[in-house]
Amino acid sequence: MSYLEEIQVKNLDHLGIVAGLIDEIGIVKIINNKLGIDVREKISAGTVVKSILINGLGFVSRPLYLFSQFFQDKAIEKLLGERIKPDYLNDDKIGRVMDELYKYGLNDIFIEVVLEVIKKFKIDLKYSHLDSTSFHLDGEYKREEDKEKQEEEKIIKERPIFIKKGYSRDHRPDLKRCVLDLITSQDGDIPLFVRVGDGNESDKAVFGKVLVEFKKQIKFDSIMVCDSALYGQENLQLIQHLKWITRVPMTIKKAKELVQNIEVEEVKDEDKEKRSDLNLESYTWKEEIVTYGGIKQTWLIVLSEKRQKSDLDKLEKQLSQEEKKSQKFLKEIQSEEFEHPQAARYKLKAINKKLRLLEIKEVELIETYSKKKEKIYKMISLIIKKDEEISRKTKEAGKFILATNLVEENKLEASEILITYKNQQSTERGFRFLKDPLFFTDSFFVEKPERIETMLFLMSLCLLIYNLGQRELRNCLKRVKKGINNQVGKVTLRPTLRWIFQYFQGIHYVILNGVKQIVNLTEERRFILSLLPASCERYYL
Repeated sequence: MSYLEEIQVKNLDHLGIVAGLIDEIGIVKIINNKLGIDVREKISAGTVVKSILINGLGFVSRPLYLFSQFFQDKAIEKLLGERIKPDYLNDDKIGRVMDELYKYGLNDIFIEVVLEVIKKFKIDLKYSHLDSTSFHLDGEYKREEDKEKQEEEKIIKERPIFIKKGYSRDHRPDLKRCVLDLITSQDGDIPLFVRVGDGNESDKAVFGKVLVEFKKQIKFDSIMVCDSALYGQENLQLIQHLKWITRVPMTIKKAKELVQNIEVEEVKDEDKEKRSDLNLESYTWKEEIVTYGGIKQTWLIVLSEKRQKSDLDKLEKQLSQEEKKSQKFLKEIQSEEFEHPQAARYKLKAINKKLRLLEIKEVELIETYSKKKEKIYKMISLIIKKDEEISRKTKEAGKFILATNLVEENKLEASEILITYKNQQSTERGFRFLKDPLFFTDSFFVEKPERIETMLFLMSLCLLIYNLGQRELRNCLKRVKKGINNQVGKVTLRPTLRWIFQYFQGIHYVILNGVKQIVNLTEERRFILSLLPASCERYYL
């Protein structure tokens, strides 16, 4: 046997961290308990799911049909178990497991994983955040032409999703899509609940039902935080037994009146330092008790100085653009010859529909004759500002309204309401992660709608693993009061797990003459491993 035949080198990199987090949560055990273990199979369903999650967090943008190639140069026996080979992870096996997951119930499995995470890692559930996003889908789907019955069906449905066109947040109305609703904890952005919906689904129509279903599954006294899509009379009645904070849409008459007429309170000197500590020095507000949809609420009318400046700059720019546009319209209408007075006024009306802050006003309609001696009409007009509209927009600049049903004995401090709503970006961070081109992909093809739902379930598990690992690392750094270097060499207590993954590139699993060892495990990397759950260390030490 030659020297080269006696040595094997496999990549381990950051994948041991991913595998360790999966083990710490107990995902393989949960999946195997749900789907069962067939002794005739070379690899269990739980281990297949583990391999998909490792692949998903490998950040190498490979589709599932290249799945086994992903593990060709990896330490697969170290990561998944002895005697497991890459060719065990073929597309037929993965497809069967995905179908079994769907048949059992994706929601039931996800909830059990979440409950285990909440219990084991003591996730704070005081606040939970709901939002939605859409994913583009390619190909043809059998169910997309089926007769729709979603109006009569429950929010957690027995049928697969309908893949179809709908409102596109990514400005691609030409593509089919599906919708993902996501609820995360404010503590660490941990996904608590996921639901895949039809491509043409409206947030306003389902958000209330999503929250009701979530509270049935996760029986914790969490305050739900959502954007203005939740705020409507029907939804408020539906969730009246829940605690919530949301944004009030400016389409509501009462909201318009308050923003126009109310003056926010000046900040007292003794409060300035407190607001600065909370990073709220650029905000002022005023509270009002309002009853809307039969629900008594606290409305917080907030003025943001930064947003006010931005809104006023946009208003000034819009006014400047309309002035140029209206000059062109004015020249056009004054040079045109009309056969009838009503034709001139019809043209003027059509032009004014294109303007928001300015108006072209008729001064005089002159009766005259054309070169052919035919009676014609010419309009003399001028440009005027819509002072009322400009004043309204100026008063609204930088203002928004937050609402909560926590009043009287349950009342929250205004600063806590504002800070909590600002943390709504926790779900947006999750969506950015799921749509990262280095993750699976934000536009994918799987042959059936059921597989689409299962894929998004698996992607959401990846998000849970990633955010949990990042939360644990940051919490440990905070406890030991010692930072680590980030990408630019600065010490930080809040590194991203993506940076840690990059930092662990180049760690290899080597078998030399039957002796197994890990190489390139530096002291800094050992320190990072000591901050992560013990299951992560076992893959390296």
